[in-house]
Amino acid sequence: MNVIEAVNLTKYYGKNMGIENLNLTVTEGEFFGVIGPNGAGKSTTIRTLLGLINKSSGDAKIFGKDIRKYKKEILSDIGYMPSEANFYSGMKVGDIISLSAKMRKIDCHKEAELLCERLELNTEKKVDELSLGNRKKVAIVCAMQHKPSLYILDEPTSGLDPLMQKEFFEILKERHSDGATIFLSSHVLSEIQKNCVRAAIIKNGTVVALDKVENLSKTGAKRITLHGVTSIPENLVVQSVEVGEDYITFLYCDEIKRLLTTAANMPITDITIVEPDLDEIFMYYYEKDGKSK
Repeated sequence: MNVIEAVNLTKYYGKNMGIENLNLTVTEGEFFGVIGPNGAGKSTTIRTLLGLINKSSGDAKIFGKDIRKYKKEILSDIGYMPSEANFYSGMKVGDIISLSAKMRKIDCHKEAELLCERLELNTEKKVDELSLGNRKKVAIVCAMQHKPSLYILDEPTSGLDPLMQKEFFEILKERHSDGATIFLSSHVLSEIQKNCVRAAIIKNGTVVALDKVENLSKTGAKRITLHGVTSIPENLVVQSVEVGEDYITFLYCDEIKRLLTTAANMPITDITIVEPDLDEIFMYYYEKDGKSK
């Protein structure tokens, strides 16, 4: 069963494009990631999927149902965490968490207590006194205390210290093991690599790659370093070029034979060929439709 399905989903803000013809599916029980830098369209995708903003065109379904027609029913079984958490001024943390549960008409106090304990969240403090990290913790508790079957989390770890990030993902893994579906957006590639099975890369409001995380790295690109030279012949198509004092390094995704033939006619002193890391793979997808140098 597809828990999330977007078909040619498009959202324009006036004349400005948020997302355009975006297609993706997330199946039941998946731990799915969406990768992209700020401004790529991750938050717009999530808000449009949830019906928090109206789409311009295309279709969006959650649990197989149109979000416009069944919005209240759908949202009741979702734990949504926005990228920026805002709360009513003057309220205590515990009151915010309690209000969130009451709005769902569910008694969540036991689960909320456990989450607050694990996240080291002081429920007696007023939200106005909280740091960014602690505000994030409040949002986590509000999104998780009712134990939904689907979690949609938009940049959830920004502001959390490393120990809290680790605890947060431990909680997510536990929920996932219990059968929940996780939809996680992030610009931190290591979060996606460590936790997600499949992922989509979003560029300029559309999906440019969607596959298992392990397959996304199988682009055929190699990190090449040529020692003894600081320029590249025009016949080589390369990306992510870095020039040092006596070397040049770049991503190369063409025929190795062409590279070696070209290198043989250059005054190089050494050549290194290695597999690129995930950060470089991400840049490969972001630069491959642009200029080669």
